[in-house]
Order: sequence, then structure tokens, then C-alpha cells
Amino acid sequence: MTLLDVKNLDKRYASGGRVVTALDGVSLTLSAGETLGLAGASGSGKSTLARVLTRLVPADAGTVHFGGEDWLALSGGELRRRRAGMQMVFQDVLGAFNPRATVGSVIEDPLRIHDIVPKAERGREVAMLLDRVGLPAAYAARSIRDVSGGQRQRIAIARAIASRPALIVLDEAVSALDVSLREKVLELLVALQEERGIAYLFVSHDLAVLAAVSHRIAIMDAGRIVESGPAAEVIGNPKSPAARALVGAVPRLIGQEDRNAV
Repeated sequence: MTLLDVKNLDKRYASGGRVVTALDGVSLTLSAGETLGLAGASGSGKSTLARVLTRLVPADAGTVHFGGEDWLALSGGELRRRRAGMQMVFQDVLGAFNPRATVGSVIEDPLRIHDIVPKAERGREVAMLLDRVGLPAAYAARSIRDVSGGQRQRIAIARAIASRPALIVLDEAVSALDVSLREKVLELLVALQEERGIAYLFVSHDLAVLAAVSHRIAIMDAGRIVESGPAAEVIGNPKSPAARALVGAVPRLIGQEDRNAV
């Protein structure tokens, strides 16, 4: 079943007296429970696409249907209610959180905003979410500033799944982690997908990361999708110059056959 259907999405910015095209006729689809890896060099438009899809910046043209609804037409209270279904995990997790917040309040916010569980049950739900991402319930009382980078990324995932979304957009969500922490977070994401049927749009410049988690991969260059297909095919036989450059930058890719082991 198609969960996300994007057609002819455009986005342009004015910069230094000239117009910069960030997205140029981008079209893609994503099925429920599927991971689409979105790769490209810096400036290719992949992060802009993530922010347009999550309604952090407006599109100039094009359509987005999410769960059968005209996603870009939603506004006000209706958009706030529907946001529970599409969440985002950023690269700079600390920058996305109130630095004065506790871990518990960070995770509880979507439970409260979207009225996921009654107030009396929120503490227990926070504890369950922390446990699911491999952190003790006692972490709820800690300041978000007093946990490590890897722990913050797990907290961001706990917050993202708190609203029980159908789709999570991950924008370079593991790029700041060292290799061992990165592997653990990827393992967690794959396990959550298998348990909950969550779809991921996984934005990364690192094809090794995308090879480990993606069913399909799309390559962006200069605001356009220049190649897409099954992950093993795009990585094993890249056709576009952009894809060949990305494959050439990674000395040893994780084989697609390893995906279920991650």
C-alpha cells in the first residue's frame, strides 16, 4: 500500500541576489513499512526534501499525498493532529530539543500534544519507550544535556515513535555517531520497523548506512532524483554519475544480504 506519494515537488530560495533551485520536479513513492534511502552529495537537495515533506518549509509547487490525504493542503489544527503520523529525527538532536528539558519531558511532549495516552499513564508510557530504545526508566529525570550523543539519538527515536507514526523521516540521523553506536542505532531502527510496520525515509550521504537499512535507494543531484531502484541494484550497478561517485567514496559497502542481520 502506498503511504507517501510525491509528485513534481519544487522549492527555490533567493540567495545573494540569485535564485537557487533546491528541488526540481521531485517525485517518489514510499510504501507502508518500507525504507527508502535518499542519498546525495552536500547541496543535492535531500535535506530540503525532508523539511518540505515534514512541513518545516513550504513547497513552491507539486503535490504530496500522505495516507491518502493532500498533505500540503492541511493547516492549523488539522495539520497539528495529522503530524502524529509523520515524525522526524534530526542530525543535531540537541539543537532540536529545549536544552533545559528533561529526558522525560522530551518524550512526554508528543504524548501530551497528540493526546496519545491519559495524563495518569504518561509516566509509565515514557518508561516503556525508554526501555524500548535500550535506556533505563531512571533516565527520565535527567537533563537532556547530561546524556551522551548516542543516548540522545535513542531518546529522539523514542520521542518519534511515541506518537505511533506511520512514517519517520531521518535526516542524517546517525552521521554524528561513531561506528559502534551507529550500528546499534541502525539495529534499533530495523527492529522497530519489524515490530511496528513503520516506514522510513532515510536521508544520508553515506551509502554504507543506507545499504544496511534500505529496501530501495533514490539518488539526488542538483535538486532532482537522478536514479532509483532496489538498494542492491543501485549500489551494485550505479548508472548515474552521482550514484557512481557516492559508491566510489565508500571503500566497503555493507551487502544488502546483511540487512536482516543489522
